[in-house]
Amino acid sequence: MYEAFYGLKESPFNVTPDSKFFFPSEKHTEALDSLIYAINERKGFAVITGEIGSGKTTVWHTLLNRLDSGTKLALITNTHLTPKQMVMAILDDLEVSFKDRWTKVRLLTLLNKFLLEQASLGFNVVLVIDEAQNLSASVLEEVRMLSNLETDREKLIQIILMGQPELKEILELEELKQLRQRIAVYYHIYPLSESETKSYIEHRLKVAGYNDNIFLFTSSALEHIYLYSRGVPRLINTICDRALLTGFVRGRKLITEEIIDEVSKELELSEACSVVSK
Repeated sequence: MYEAFYGLKESPFNVTPDSKFFFPSEKHTEALDSLIYAINERKGFAVITGEIGSGKTTVWHTLLNRLDSGTKLALITNTHLTPKQMVMAILDDLEVSFKDRWTKVRLLTLLNKFLLEQASLGFNVVLVIDEAQNLSASVLEEVRMLSNLETDREKLIQIILMGQPELKEILELEELKQLRQRIAVYYHIYPLSESETKSYIEHRLKVAGYNDNIFLFTSSALEHIYLYSRGVPRLINTICDRALLTGFVRGRKLITEEIIDEVSKELELSEACSVVSK
């Protein structure tokens, strides 16, 4: 509702993962390049981790737009599954018909047949499992077994696990040693630095159509945004969106540190106040 007031064409700080707003920080660019490498070189397994709101899903959505037409994708977001349900979910997302009553062995045979057909047609099949830290060890082992589906030359399916930092701890379990050895690419997305946080805000405003010579946020406001958000993109978006709304309601086109402090307190980010005040 504040877009016209600030000369914006659209809202710049939505928390939804819109690839149009992808900010090419060093961390997010390396994560994206790592995934593209793993897929194109058919490395089999890749793991991307990061804190909640770090931008993992935005990286994934950006990846979707950069893959060629020779890549087929299966995305699993419900990770509270049994091993058989995982195989069924993969087949379902790849639009392969099956019967629920079929055994897991029969389902795997069907999946292998599908993957061989796709390989013969020149397609590269990619499986992405989001929130992978919720998978049980038995399901992760089932996912590892999928990487055994291969020809003499290449893997038939590329598997990307995306999750919160505890995913790495889970992968360190002794029973997952074989899976751990299969991981060809591992990348952890760290929060943005203070300078990157400023550039991130500028980038999103520019993409949203802001072209005024006067920047919307004062330098001290930007400093406080970083201190409250700790450089986590989702928190940056939430703080900035609330600050612009507050400025709009009060008829203020310049966002100051006072507004940032106020909205951050409303968002229950008050613990950062002690950091700001020091």
